[in-house]
Amino acid sequence: MDKSIEPKNITRYANNLNELADANVVRRAVTHNGILKSAADYEANAAMDPIFSVDVSSQHVANQKQSGRCWVFAALNTMRTQVENNFNVPKDFELSQTFTFFWDKFEKSNYFLNNIINTADQPLDSRKVNFLLTTPQQDGGQWDMLCALIEKYGIVPKSAMPETYNSNMSSEINAALNTQLRHDAVILRKLVNDGQSEEIINAKRDDMMNEIYRMLVFAFGVPVDKFNFEYRDADKNYHIDKDLTPKDFFKKYINLDLEEYVSIINSPTADKPFNKTYTVEMLGNVVGGRDVKHFNLPIERLKELTIKQLQAGETVWFGSDVSMDSDRKAGILDTDLYHIDDLMHTDNSLTKAERLDYGESAMNHAMVITGVDLVDGQPTKWKVENSWGDKVGEKGYFVMSDEWFSQFVYQIVINKKYLSPEEREQQTEEPKELAPWDPMGTLA
Repeated sequence: MDKSIEPKNITRYANNLNELADANVVRRAVTHNGILKSAADYEANAAMDPIFSVDVSSQHVANQKQSGRCWVFAALNTMRTQVENNFNVPKDFELSQTFTFFWDKFEKSNYFLNNIINTADQPLDSRKVNFLLTTPQQDGGQWDMLCALIEKYGIVPKSAMPETYNSNMSSEINAALNTQLRHDAVILRKLVNDGQSEEIINAKRDDMMNEIYRMLVFAFGVPVDKFNFEYRDADKNYHIDKDLTPKDFFKKYINLDLEEYVSIINSPTADKPFNKTYTVEMLGNVVGGRDVKHFNLPIERLKELTIKQLQAGETVWFGSDVSMDSDRKAGILDTDLYHIDDLMHTDNSLTKAERLDYGESAMNHAMVITGVDLVDGQPTKWKVENSWGDKVGEKGYFVMSDEWFSQFVYQIVINKKYLSPEEREQQTEEPKELAPWDPMGTLA
């Protein structure tokens, strides 16, 4: 039933406000300092000292700058630890984020064009077509999408394909690509609906991908296909490895069996029972490559698996909602950081499931867990390697409280060997397909 706001309602609201003893104090604080500074609990910082009983890595923190490549940075950061441990490269060694970024945008463009063709029989105002056209491609991604790229193209060191203006600041190339892809969508939908042959449609799509490739080369440079890996190790000894392909480099210097690493999520919503697997319609990048697949488990199980992998000396890629209860400058992720409900005299409490169901929260950033502080065997706080450079937090590292992990971590990537035999069997089951706009389809 609709109901308009009447003057008597506003009078009552004003009278209720005037009855609050601290109303003027709060008003002065918030209008002058803003909500977060006024609601900040700086005593919470004391519990977030960056000391951890299990500390796997303290490598130099990379910087994604003005781009949405956190998922790429986080994944490559987990892998460069392997290079550092096995080949004694310097702490500031990095893998090329630009190389992976180039091929991701190339593959995403093709993925989009395929989806446009497959939905050409649907009206423009259908939810799926609208979903596709809203953002034809973007910077974000998922772990399985990263694996699909590596399996097809390999990896190279940053020295072989360094950063460019457009990799550091991706808004311009994103705008240009999305305009081009929408233009291409108009043509492809018309060809399909005019009844043109598959041969003609595929030839036109091939012409379109030729243009996309050219745009990406102009923005990021030519993707390297053979290179020399030349470096001085941490002891200043000189090394050179000649005529490597990207796949050669991955096999020799990283050599991870990516099939052994799986996505574990925590989505405690009614539509996603635990111990089941899920995929997301129209989510991916490499056509014919590895599909996105999530295995849903309770949050305490995510913590147990993370601790096992850390104790074995390996870091953990994870996805979370970094916009919640975070202090970027101090490098703290903590649910006790701000008390907006106390400040505003409101109750803003929501469960994790309610936040997902009602659009309050979703995964929006990927980072790396590199340590944990265990007290009597239980985690109290976690060490996090971010990708925002070394000017924030503790030289780029953040401290995450255990409760923040519970509330705002949605995904980890774990070696299957740490799962129980029953979980390994459950993880192999055929996944239920979720709608493209499901919260578990958001990109880090």
